[in-house]
Amino acid sequence: MNRKQRRAEAKQGARVTQRAAPDVREMFAAALQNQRAGRLGEAERLCRRVLTVDSRHADSLLLLGAIACQAGRHDLAVDMLGKAIAIDAKVAAYHGNLGVALQKLGRLEQAVGCYRKAIELRPDFAEAHSNLGNALALLGRLDEAAACCRSAIELRPGYPEAHGNLGVALQKLGRLEQAVGCYRKAVELGPNDPGAYRNLGGALQKLGRLDEAVGCLRKAIELRPDDAEAQGYLGGALAEQGRLAEALARYDKAIALKPGLDFLQGRKLHTRMCMCDWDGIKSQTEDLIRHIERGEKISPPFISLSLIDCSQIHRKSAEIFVRSTSQATDAPPAIARHPRRDKIRLGYFSADYHAHATSRLMAGLFEQHDRASFEIVGFSFGPDKKDAMRERVAASFDRFIDVRDRSDRDVALLARNLDIDIAVDLMGFTTDSRWNIFAHRAAPLQVNYLGYPGTMGADYMDYIIADRVLIPDDSGKYYSENIIYLPHSYQANDRKRPIAERLFTRQELRLPDSGFVYCCFNNNYKITPAIFDGWMRILGQVRDSVLWLLADNPWAERNLRREAAARGVAAERLVFAGRLPAAEHLARQRAADLFLDTLPYNAHTTASDALWAGLPVLTRAGTSFPSRVAASLLTAIDLPELITTTPEDYERRAIELARNPEQLSAIRARLARNRLTTPLFDTGLFARHIETAYVQMYERYQAGLAPAPIHVAPL
Repeated sequence: MNRKQRRAEAKQGARVTQRAAPDVREMFAAALQNQRAGRLGEAERLCRRVLTVDSRHADSLLLLGAIACQAGRHDLAVDMLGKAIAIDAKVAAYHGNLGVALQKLGRLEQAVGCYRKAIELRPDFAEAHSNLGNALALLGRLDEAAACCRSAIELRPGYPEAHGNLGVALQKLGRLEQAVGCYRKAVELGPNDPGAYRNLGGALQKLGRLDEAVGCLRKAIELRPDDAEAQGYLGGALAEQGRLAEALARYDKAIALKPGLDFLQGRKLHTRMCMCDWDGIKSQTEDLIRHIERGEKISPPFISLSLIDCSQIHRKSAEIFVRSTSQATDAPPAIARHPRRDKIRLGYFSADYHAHATSRLMAGLFEQHDRASFEIVGFSFGPDKKDAMRERVAASFDRFIDVRDRSDRDVALLARNLDIDIAVDLMGFTTDSRWNIFAHRAAPLQVNYLGYPGTMGADYMDYIIADRVLIPDDSGKYYSENIIYLPHSYQANDRKRPIAERLFTRQELRLPDSGFVYCCFNNNYKITPAIFDGWMRILGQVRDSVLWLLADNPWAERNLRREAAARGVAAERLVFAGRLPAAEHLARQRAADLFLDTLPYNAHTTASDALWAGLPVLTRAGTSFPSRVAASLLTAIDLPELITTTPEDYERRAIELARNPEQLSAIRARLARNRLTTPLFDTGLFARHIETAYVQMYERYQAGLAPAPIHVAPL
């Protein structure tokens, strides 16, 4: 607001003041001066003194409202500003400030009404346009929000908050690069605004530009050390860089500043599990469960999968997350009914179309789809790493579209325009997922498959693909989706997956020359204290045996060695393997004797890797989806004797197989025979089964029937 505008506003809003006695004007001027200097108590005292002289001094009520907002007393601010408007309803600033107070209270629709009234009274009110954009963004009305922020910028190009609010709207729309540009402009115009740096750092983190993100977030914290959100964001960026101890310290700081910060307790707990830092884990997990049961935003749902073997908790966690993060307020209108066509059009959505576990599993299916009956379109919102897998997957689709720079709503509209009949989400709530594409309804039928091993708890997902081992009949109530039961394992597998010809020696793998080799190449966060206790008891019973583990990070290696020693097992009996390219990783597994699975989060792709390489997998099946995946795979490859259900049976079987080489040799021989003769690695058979599921759901849709559970008969 320029000087002339401020003068006009003051003239309009202070008519009573101008008629008041000089001492009232002086008191109000002093109050204003104190408020600007941060002396809020004195400013409030002076305003109230003015009101004892002139109870209709609306500007004092306005200033009291501003003081109350600064002090976090937003209910009081609403009361004061409401009284000011009752005295003079034609002052735009009164309505604009009331909108701010209402927004702070979460009364967003009322705030929007106030901002619109302020703009009606004064169309060039840049602050009201910007604040309206911010409120609309919180309501999920993102296109409107962006338009309002642009109006504010047109009115005042040098207004940093408007650029920042536009960035927020664009980021929520999925236009990260554009959002970064807005945040950079906000930082340029307001170099001392910690919020601008925090927003810029958060967006850069989502783009994977972690060094830049860390720098921006550190600057935000330098400007405002008590910014809990910035501390939490910095923790996340550091965790992605592998700087787990630093990440943990930042999470602790954020929680100390704001204990109820959304989903941060779960992230902290997951970071500790990645480090195999188990002190107090049992009680903290129990606390996590209590918060989820109360409907609180304590943990992202993926993290609950890895800690808790309870389908009911998994569903509750997913529902909490969906309610708090899905932005479908500005969803397109109801999707038009699709006419029947000769070919069903499938859309597969993923950020992992590169050398990633999902693509390693799915590539063969994409190639095997029956093109006489199906047309398949790939929607990619992840990085183009230009690797061999990216090239292979892109070539397997009839059409492959990079949608990284499109908003969730725009991707959904694109899928609609392409007449996608069935949209398959290969991500769920995993890293870089974009579930809001499906909240906007990308297709008449939407399917949760593979990437996320559990229910999404969202009413916009119609089906989940599973099998009877994964989801027994009595567990269907824990899934918001209708369940598609495939006849064998739910997991797609690529029969072309290469295994390097290289023959690894035990010496180069740092394994002992003799003795039994147990292994587990699962991510370290899947190793729980209870599972590790069992492993150490197994090693204690099998002389000269070792446990070969994945070297995820130095903290986990150090902590696991210490935990082994505490359980009476020499630390050197744990051997750690670094990461290798997929084909070489498969080849080195032939040096192991038996894969020991984890619980509650089984080996998934890791288990099929081991079986494809010829390595038997011993699992313990739990009650939930992620705890039954290895059992599903072993059933499909006809090795049920490697499925256990109790800790005692799991440990006894592991010891028995080590002590009876003939028995283990017979299992390995059966695995070698079954590898190419049973359903697990029969990509073509799997394609026909999943296509049957697609046809059945499509036929229900064409018949005007609602989605319902589907049981696919074996071919």
